[in-house]
Amino acid sequence: MNEAIVTLKKGEGRTIKAGGAWIFDNEIDSVTGSFENGDIVVVHDFDGYMMGRGFINTNSKIRVRMMTRKKDQMIDDEFIKMRVQNAWDYRKNVLLEKDLNCCRVIFGEADFLPGLVIDKYDDVLVVESLALGIDKFKLQIVDYLKEAMAADGFSVRGVYERSDAAVRKKEGLAPYKGFIGDEFDTNVEIVENGVHYMVDVVNGQKTGFFLDQKYNRLAIQRLCKGKKVLDCFTHMGTFALNAGIAGAADVTGLDISEFAVSQATANAKLNGLDSTVKFRQANVLDELPKLAEAGEKYDVVILDPPAFTKSREATKNAMKGYREINMKGLKLVKDGGYLATCSCSHFMTQELFVKVIGQAAQAAHKRLRQVEFRTQAPDHPILWAADESYYLKFLVFQVVDEK
Repeated sequence: MNEAIVTLKKGEGRTIKAGGAWIFDNEIDSVTGSFENGDIVVVHDFDGYMMGRGFINTNSKIRVRMMTRKKDQMIDDEFIKMRVQNAWDYRKNVLLEKDLNCCRVIFGEADFLPGLVIDKYDDVLVVESLALGIDKFKLQIVDYLKEAMAADGFSVRGVYERSDAAVRKKEGLAPYKGFIGDEFDTNVEIVENGVHYMVDVVNGQKTGFFLDQKYNRLAIQRLCKGKKVLDCFTHMGTFALNAGIAGAADVTGLDISEFAVSQATANAKLNGLDSTVKFRQANVLDELPKLAEAGEKYDVVILDPPAFTKSREATKNAMKGYREINMKGLKLVKDGGYLATCSCSHFMTQELFVKVIGQAAQAAHKRLRQVEFRTQAPDHPILWAADESYYLKFLVFQVVDEK
């Protein structure tokens, strides 16, 4: 087999040399041999040293995504099967057995299957393919994953593809949604931390549900018994319902989306929490000052906003957004109460996020005592040197008034 060879410029390839997975277009000196976009190519350093294999796409600034660092490793059926089995074995090791009910089973570059995400919602798999090269292996990966899970007694009722993210355009790919295999009922009930949710895998955000906050939501339960709680950007009501199931006295969830509020309300009813956990449609940035003006105070305020930045260039504006939302949230916390705040943008680094919260606390005349710092759940592993795999920062503080 004649594979095309990608040769790096001298001094380039820092990301993959550090353990990452991406080679950018401006790092490449030459490509010799013929190939089609999506094909596997061999990668050489400037001096001819072989660095492994990955798939190429000239439509993308991420020109090559690495699949293996081993010189003699071919990307064949056995290789794909091994990668899938490793991903599943990892989840069995790092999650409690009950948490295998709903989890991320493949997390792209961090599972050494770049560009592919597969989430498990009870007996349904949802696939998101974000790169042309991995698209070619998608059906094979799904079949091997079904096999690996069946060996442990986990059956799959259906598979749905949610490859409708805008980022696919950067790969020269059209967005796509549809069944892989037979059609099935795409409203799926899952249980996480004792809370039941109906997940709509066709219309829900991303693959239908945000699994990465699993243990952060659990951490909130400890703070909420008998408390008055405000959950901002509630989406499907996840933090609010964790507060409710922990015995909170009164929970309000806010979201700008009418669809999200209707889903959250249905989930409250599903858990028998509709008398204590209420949701309403509101623009959080406008609503928080109104609540402060009305003299409202809460024992626990939770801020889980969407990513304020999806590019490095927009980070400065995002910092303003995070500063503003945290300042407004802090003003609503009772003296001695708690703030849980997070950022899901990998461009908002841990250092930047901590800096912004400090500025917000100063502006709100509040002092912070850090209770804990957390990241995404371990089924979303962080691959060092692959910065995009570390995106979720979650902090819990006790808030005290300046005396």
